[in-house]
Amino acid sequence: MSIFSTILEKLGLHKDKPAVTTTAPAAATPKPAAAPSAPNPAPVAKPAAPAPASGPVAGPSSAADKSSQVAVNQTLAAMPAAPKPISDVDVVKQLELKAKGTGLNWKVSIVDLLTLLDIDHSRQARNELAKELGCPPEFMSDSAKMNTWLHKTVLHKIAENGGNIPKELLD
Repeated sequence: MSIFSTILEKLGLHKDKPAVTTTAPAAATPKPAAAPSAPNPAPVAKPAAPAPASGPVAGPSSAADKSSQVAVNQTLAAMPAAPKPISDVDVVKQLELKAKGTGLNWKVSIVDLLTLLDIDHSRQARNELAKELGCPPEFMSDSAKMNTWLHKTVLHKIAENGGNIPKELLD
């Protein structure tokens, strides 16, 4: 698991992603054998196409167009409903509660943020997180610049994943 994924998980922002399968679709879903005399399924109703003003046009592409439209309609009908957006997680409240009485300032320090989340905040771990998030190479050799970039980027990414980060921390 990546460090940033761990951050999202600790904040309750992990997104459930469908598992990626490496098997062929036919192997993943076994189909029962059909009896030789089994009837074909009922055809899908096709929408009536308006007749052109100059009369019907017959040609090789008209059958292909109808077949293509039927395939598109079947694909759309088979698609699952649009995913519901994840609700915003009150990241600020969570972090404020965790920081209470600790003296840690997660709003300005990546080290404090990682410490509150009980995630390794060593230089090596922060380097790994910076690489994971695409830190510019010129910041990687300067710890202060990298930490500043990393803190801003992590807050932006948390916000992109449904966390409610105040605008003043994202500027």
